[in-house]
Amino acid sequence: MANELADIGLIGLAVMGRNLAQNIERNGFTVAVWNRDPKRVDEFMATVGAGRKFIGARTPEDFVKAIARPRKIMLLVKAGEATDWTIAQIKPHLEPGDILIDGGNALYHDTRRREAALKAEGLHFIGCGISGGEEGARTGPSLMPGGPREAYEQLRPIWEAIAAKVDDGPCVTYIGPDGAGHFVKMVHNGIEYADMQLIAEAYDLLKRVGKLTALELAAVFSAWNEGVLKSFLIEITAQIFRAIDPETNQPLVELVLDKAGQKGTGKWTSEAAHDLGVPIPTIQAAIDARLLSELKAERVAASKVLVGPPTSPESLDQGDFIVLVHNALYASKICSYAQGMALLAAASQAYGWHLNLSDISRIWKGGCIIRAQLLDSIKQAYQRQPDLPNLLLDPEFNRWMTTLQTSWRSVVSIGALGGVPLPAMSASLAYFDSYRTATLPQNLTQAQRDFFGAHTYERVDKPEAGFIHTDWKTLIPVSSN
Repeated sequence: MANELADIGLIGLAVMGRNLAQNIERNGFTVAVWNRDPKRVDEFMATVGAGRKFIGARTPEDFVKAIARPRKIMLLVKAGEATDWTIAQIKPHLEPGDILIDGGNALYHDTRRREAALKAEGLHFIGCGISGGEEGARTGPSLMPGGPREAYEQLRPIWEAIAAKVDDGPCVTYIGPDGAGHFVKMVHNGIEYADMQLIAEAYDLLKRVGKLTALELAAVFSAWNEGVLKSFLIEITAQIFRAIDPETNQPLVELVLDKAGQKGTGKWTSEAAHDLGVPIPTIQAAIDARLLSELKAERVAASKVLVGPPTSPESLDQGDFIVLVHNALYASKICSYAQGMALLAAASQAYGWHLNLSDISRIWKGGCIIRAQLLDSIKQAYQRQPDLPNLLLDPEFNRWMTTLQTSWRSVVSIGALGGVPLPAMSASLAYFDSYRTATLPQNLTQAQRDFFGAHTYERVDKPEAGFIHTDWKTLIPVSSN
């Protein structure tokens, strides 16, 4: 290996870096590796690299020298300061035309900043979202690269070789300029938040109202994974319900503390949606649900004081109830994807990215956490109409929502009457009802804003008048006060 230059370099040998490096090498490419802690490099080369096409480097300079030009260097380090520190270590040794790829979960604003700064120095920067976790990195992830198109074309043979494969190609495509790749990955994670919360609510309903055991839940989710709900998250949920704790002989899921963590991409999705004026209530409800779960001590105390509904929902046939929950879950899931795709469309227009929503749906079909059968239908919807304003308006999805909504409304009602919290399912239904309503009560909201703050409003009967302000008090008859 001493005389051979690497096809690509990889910085960061934690879980994702180690597995992605092995994926790249297994597909026929020579990989140079470096880590800020040289012991990590030594350990990797001793346990993984022996006899394989890896080059271990102990300094940034030696690492860069080991890679063929134009150099392609992948960073798999923590987002934020660690990424900037790593770029600063490598940049002095680079030459114009070299390509840096950030594979972490970076904030897209940071990616746009880094891309512009490095471009001024003659360097290419690609922000590449990667989804699939440890297994995906090792066997085939979904890759979402954004940045200069010419730089991606140089990287493309490697990325297409290592990406997950589905019926219509590798799960990678050029996303768009500067921060587009990381924005798409961020929205992917927002949809993931919603999907996980919706599944958790379905589980809670089936357990508390339907009285299903863990093994019965496993059977239900396994059956669901054979139909329209087929997805990675449904599949692993069925497996989770089958896991038995060896110490207690109980289902392990029932021993897991109900406090969910988060790493920030959900928050970023929420902030981006607010900045772009896109409603994402299902995703927001999922974020809030995790925050509420963190209040464990408060919730335990409140459960002893705050009284719920006096009676439980009337008993339902278990089989019928399972069907109702299935339909409510699918309808809610469609809404979460509709919100995510609407956010992508808004960002595409705002930043001039020209995102191809059909292609993005396609590369999410494999490798990534939200991979699901539903994505093929979403891909086809945007093939039929690339400028589709909202997924709910596609004829196929319109038919689904018409078919599912009776079950959906029943389930949300059952949850409300039984005191079972359904924040994401309820938010999805409210989103659907709001979006299909021609006249919302925000006319009153605007009147209130103008009354107390002179924020102005527009008149339905005089659109040509534009924004106007009224002194409301002068129009109130004295007898009404």
